[in-house]
Amino acid sequence: MRRAVLAVTTALVLVACSSPSGTESQTDAATDQPTTVEITAADLPAIIPLDATADDAAPQRIVSLATGVGETLVALGVGDRVVGRDETSQVEALRDVPVVTQAHSVSAERVLDLAPDLVIIDARTTPTEALDQIAASGVRLVEVPEAWTLADIAPRIESVAAAVGVNPQEVVDGLPQDAEVPTDAPRVAFLYLRGTAGIYLLGGAGSGADSIIAAAGGIDAGAQAGYDAFIPLTAESLATLNPDVLIVMSKGLESVNGIDGLVALPGVAQTTAGKERRVIVVDDAILLSFGPRTPALVEQLREALDQVAP
Repeated sequence: MRRAVLAVTTALVLVACSSPSGTESQTDAATDQPTTVEITAADLPAIIPLDATADDAAPQRIVSLATGVGETLVALGVGDRVVGRDETSQVEALRDVPVVTQAHSVSAERVLDLAPDLVIIDARTTPTEALDQIAASGVRLVEVPEAWTLADIAPRIESVAAAVGVNPQEVVDGLPQDAEVPTDAPRVAFLYLRGTAGIYLLGGAGSGADSIIAAAGGIDAGAQAGYDAFIPLTAESLATLNPDVLIVMSKGLESVNGIDGLVALPGVAQTTAGKERRVIVVDDAILLSFGPRTPALVEQLREALDQVAP
């Protein structure tokens, strides 16, 4: 992580393998039960903003609608200029900034009510009609590239920085790149779960999680098997992979009623990870944000894999 933004911390929060919510610590060593680990946004070091000077020509009222870009704006020192954000821009410094989206869907009226002079979007920001309405009002709309790998982080930060008139060098210095993984590394499967909506997906190549898993020293089992970014979770697809560890997002785990509900999903109980409840739970706000906090997340995930992998 860049020197001027983050001081790495390694706090890990243990969560139970046996409680319905999957959030209590299991301490009974006599059970010899592997520990499920939760990594939350609060476990990562706070973002230390650059000392950015707001000149008159720079945008003063920013609405951040690109996935996770809120944390980048904070790191660049312009968090105090953000007047609206999307649901994925979850960072403490923006906690009181109003959300103007539902998922990636934008309300043009709510955006325009904030009188922005810059709206930042990416390819996932929709609907087109709302974006056209915002642009037609005369507001400057800037589309920044998406990020699905560690190598994508720096270009994305640089694009955001250019839009807000800030030099990003301190933010991008020291960002990690995608890494080769030893063949004997633990095999990890990423499950994207939204049980309340009936969405159960298995991650593969290009999910974003595959890059994070590799950087942390694991093998993404879905990517290794040649699966697309996301495929339907079936008993056959998961049991065939037989991963050592599962990674899920916190809201996803909650949506299937915790660890017990996770193990009850098709194929999970037939895997080594499911049988032994080897699960890493990562805060939705940080797993696929691909921003300034990602290097610290990678270090947390590396420690978590060392702890739970067989």
